[in-house]
Amino acid sequence: MKFHLVNYVPLVEFLGSVLGSRCEVVLHDVSNIEKSIVAIKNSHVSNRSVGGSLTDLALQILKEKSYLEKDFLINYSGKTKDGKIVRSSTFFIKDDMGNVAGMLCINMDISAMVETRNLLDEMIQGVFAVAPNGLNLEGKNLESVSSPIEDLHTSIEDLTTSIILKTLSEMEIPPDRMSPEEKMKVVQRLSEKGVFLIKGSVSEVAKHLKTSEATVYRYISKIES
Repeated sequence: MKFHLVNYVPLVEFLGSVLGSRCEVVLHDVSNIEKSIVAIKNSHVSNRSVGGSLTDLALQILKEKSYLEKDFLINYSGKTKDGKIVRSSTFFIKDDMGNVAGMLCINMDISAMVETRNLLDEMIQGVFAVAPNGLNLEGKNLESVSSPIEDLHTSIEDLTTSIILKTLSEMEIPPDRMSPEEKMKVVQRLSEKGVFLIKGSVSEVAKHLKTSEATVYRYISKIES
């Protein structure tokens, strides 16, 4: 772990203690994607631990280098492997060159609050106050939690498989019926999501695409050329 990241370890303990047991605080070292978690407080929120991996959103941030344009992301929605809804924020820890070295993440478990709000909405508005199109009777959108954009997986294997399956679900046909062009499109989408930053991901992609590793490497070469 880099020296300046060590300085943030006490902050993980401090923030986790102040914000309470429903708030998970995680410190990631992005130089080690597969085992990026170097400190975590209130790990019961996501059931992750030290030595766990980056998330799908963090991979995409690294791939796109969006950290160059901002110092943090706040109040986006995520979910844990066991279905908890979390409100998340991430601070980018940068080196002197402006490159990200670590990420300090706060994940607040809001599942109980969402459930309570839904119950209150039902009691106040009535079960039949919601039209089939998701609008209330006055035509106004009902307030809701945004769709999760981050999955908090407990292992790098789960993360890799989840991203691959999610990407394949965006296609209209199964892999065994895809043309080479369609398979290359899948590989391109996976590349944009940062999957190939993960060690061993090429073999997993090849397995799910029902093709060879050499073919996947060829697609990657064409995409990056």
